[in-house]
Amino acid sequence: MIDYSPLFISVKTSCIATIIAFFTGIYAAYIIVKIKRFKGILDAILTLPLVLPPTVVGFLLLIAFGKNSIIGQLLLKMGYSLVFSWEATVLAAVVVSFPLMYRTTRGAFEQLDKNIIYAAQTLGISEWKIFWHIMLPNTRHGLIAGVILTFTRALGEFGATIMVAGNIPKVTQTISTAIYSAVQAGDNTAAVFWVGIIISFSFIVIVLMNFWLKYNEDSKMKVPAGNGG
Repeated sequence: MIDYSPLFISVKTSCIATIIAFFTGIYAAYIIVKIKRFKGILDAILTLPLVLPPTVVGFLLLIAFGKNSIIGQLLLKMGYSLVFSWEATVLAAVVVSFPLMYRTTRGAFEQLDKNIIYAAQTLGISEWKIFWHIMLPNTRHGLIAGVILTFTRALGEFGATIMVAGNIPKVTQTISTAIYSAVQAGDNTAAVFWVGIIISFSFIVIVLMNFWLKYNEDSKMKVPAGNGG
């Protein structure tokens, strides 16, 4: 009998990781677009988890949050250990998926017509209002695409997760680690089942995103009918 807990753990982890990456990714993209100095270095640091092998990311997270690290020692004094906990699956998913949200949002911000922003600044509108009422609404398609990519990446995370969170059934076992366990145990039925679940889930999410973006593009192209004449 198949245990469905990996599905619930994966979806819960991906949703929370996406929410965290959404806000941090938008903020990071906004800062990077605004600054002039060290932009290339900071961008490389923020993008690095995207190009590093996930196991390397997981190893670095172990060094940063393990029991022998400064952060790990502080957490132990508070009676808490992050490593091999469910929260560690969220941490791994956030770090690995964050660059997708950041890069997509930054691209959307950079493609925004700067004349709109300059006009708003000329009118004396504050940077905060420009961000909320001009930048975000006019880049919503890019933001939504970033959210979808972030969610699907978090859903399929494996390498960093198994390094920092482990593969504990009903606690940290996600769909990806469940596939690994099934293959290791020679249970091809369970492996095929979970592979089918994650492929179907990711495919449906991406197709829905494409339909939504296409619908919005078509809506923009429609010219309102005149009143006659």
